[in-house]
Amino acid sequence: MLPKLVPLENQSGSSVVDAIPERVTGVFALEPEHREIWERAKPHLRVRDNDAHTLYAYGIARVLCEAVPGADPAVVLPAILLHDTGWSRVPEESVLEAIRPGGGRPDLVLLHEREGVRIAEGILGDLGYRREIIDAVAAIILTHDSVREARSIDDAVVKDADKVWRVSPHGIDTVMDWFGLEREAANRLCSWRVHEHLHTDAARLMARGLAAIASVDCLPERVELG
Repeated sequence: MLPKLVPLENQSGSSVVDAIPERVTGVFALEPEHREIWERAKPHLRVRDNDAHTLYAYGIARVLCEAVPGADPAVVLPAILLHDTGWSRVPEESVLEAIRPGGGRPDLVLLHEREGVRIAEGILGDLGYRREIIDAVAAIILTHDSVREARSIDDAVVKDADKVWRVSPHGIDTVMDWFGLEREAANRLCSWRVHEHLHTDAARLMARGLAAIASVDCLPERVELG
């Protein structure tokens, strides 16, 4: 479900559009080079909301690149756009079994990583990326789910952006429908699988803030407001 993009009404009765600056901290669009990657990755991401997940993770990764010293957006951002393309090579009905809490299919997790590397190398090669960038992106994708430890600061940022999405509003919405959970239970599940598994202080703080919002969404005091 899309967030609200147009207003239901104008309670002030006047327009404030002319007073809004064109450039504002934290507000962004896809860079042209990233849009090229996205357009080629998109056909491989139409599995279990991976396309929307990827865009939200990209936004989180952009913030982390600014907040984490030494992070290289030239590696991190292509990697986050391509990290889950390999799920397109796993039968869709098996994807949730692969990541199910209390179970899982490690073999399918490894398969999606290997296939993701193959897809990413093809896309970045076709777009003329330098070999060192392709190799760095491939190394991150190859272990982004199967290896908990981060092997570089760029690897840490990609892993963190991928996980922080789970406690975002879209992440909670998605996990609710994946496993038939009420919102409060989905928040507990996602928080359990996120907060103790992050590598950077910036991601830890972001995740705590998002989980707090999800917690307020479930408070009886909030629910009764409608």
